[in-house]
Order: sequence, then structure tokens, then C-alpha cells
Amino acid sequence: MKLKPILSSTLLISALLVSMAPQARTLIQNKGSDTLVNVAQAWAEAYPEVNPEVAVAVSGGGSGTGIAAMINGTVDIANASRSMKDKEKALAEKNGQNPVEHVVGYDALAVFIHKNNPVKKMSYEQLKDIYARGQKVKKWSDMGITVPGCDSDEIVVVNRQNNSGTYAYFKKEVLGTSKFRQGTLDMHGSKDVVDLVEKTPCAIGYSGLAYATDHLQTVCISKKTGDDCISPSVATASDRSYPIARPLFMYTNGEPQGAIKDYMDWILSDAGQCILRKKGYAPIRAVTCN
Repeated sequence: MKLKPILSSTLLISALLVSMAPQARTLIQNKGSDTLVNVAQAWAEAYPEVNPEVAVAVSGGGSGTGIAAMINGTVDIANASRSMKDKEKALAEKNGQNPVEHVVGYDALAVFIHKNNPVKKMSYEQLKDIYARGQKVKKWSDMGITVPGCDSDEIVVVNRQNNSGTYAYFKKEVLGTSKFRQGTLDMHGSKDVVDLVEKTPCAIGYSGLAYATDHLQTVCISKKTGDDCISPSVATASDRSYPIARPLFMYTNGEPQGAIKDYMDWILSDAGQCILRKKGYAPIRAVTCN
């Protein structure tokens, strides 16, 4: 009979230890677009202040990588700087996945040149002459340009790898039905493009505006030669006046539920959209930020 108080005390202590033990956090897996990875990481780092019981693991690898993970059911949210292709959606459905598209912001896809390059504006036609197969322009002098420090005069054409949503969007928007020329330097990520253009006077490349630095130039772009050009900026991406402005996507498996829905709602709230704007992207609507 004297064992009862001891047993009761033991049970009470066990219950207290369980209640004091750290609870497992809900983990959201988020993967994909290199364009979005910086803001996705910023969202993930800020979200514990909103909900400390949820952690978000972010990785890049390109839009194709994120979409493939969504198709295979190994990610909760896939980031992409292009829309999913019909064949990707069909494959996802075959695997029992139901990708739902969410526009989370807009981006100005900027054309970068070395800081010493005197070019100020370019048209789609001129970009196509440089980037498309059977290219008409191989040297800067073909455009009547002399670039200080570019002794060879040969244009170093910097591209993205073909699993990149940035690659796919640039090809569709600027090249149309043409293929990329051969011999481009295909970079894995946006930062790799910027780093190469910064140190290569002969180079031209493209990437999201958020990766721009003070050590290179962005080119003013027009759709037609002779038309007024528009410079890339958050403002011109917001009002879509910049020709190569594009939406940025997140994909979920079906309409988001539970912790994923709460996270997506927060991303689309003023708080989440202000983080996006501070990272150099355009919000989906007008927001007031501190």
C-alpha cells in the first residue's frame, strides 16, 4: 500500500518530463528555381517568428529540379520561374500528384554586360542575333561597338543550363522558335552568370534582376529595334512595362492545407510580399512596407 504514493509521484514526474520535452517541428520541403532561392530562403528564415512550430527547408537546383521533385512527390512546394509544361502536369497526375500553381511575385529578367561596355540598349532582334543558332552577330564590332578590355572582339555569350526556368523563359520570349546557338557558356546558377559577366569585358548574359550588382550594367530593352526601351526595375516589373518581366511560381500538390496553407497565405500577405520586394522582386499587388 505504501508503494502507491511512490508510483503516483513517478507517473507525475514522467508526465512533466514529456510535457517539457521539445516538440517536433513541422517541416516543409521547398525546392526549385535558382531565381527564387534567395527570397525563398529569406521567407524561410523569417517564418519561425510567425510560427515557431514550422521549419522550412529550402534548396535550389533550378525550376526543372523543383518541378521534378513535385512530380515525384518528394517536395511540399516547388519553386519555378516558368509554368509547368503540359507533359510535366500529365506525368505528375500519372504519379498521383495534382500540381496547383500560385503566382508569388514578378521578376525582371535582366540582360547584363560588363561595366565598361558602352552598349546602353538592345532590342529582341539584336539579342536574337547574338543568342540564336545561325547567329548574325559574333563580334561586338558587328554592332558597331568597341568594348574596352575586350581585345578579341568576340562576344562571350553566357547562358543558363537547360533545366533552368530562366533559360526556358528567355528562349520562349526572345528567341521564339529559334534554338540557342552552340558554344554558349552554360552556367548552373544566376550568381554564376553575374560573376562571369562582371570579370569578362567581352561577355553578355541574362538573369533575374535581383542578382544585379554595382559591378556590371543592365541593358535597356525594347521589343522592336528603334522603339523606346525600358530598363529593368521592380517598378517596371510590377506594371509589366519591362518587356522581359515574368511571373514567379510556387506549386503545391493540390490546394494547400494545414501548415502549408498557412505558409503560403503568409507569403502572399503584405509581410511576405515586403520581404520579396526588399530582395529585388515585384510584389503581386501594391503593398505598404516599413
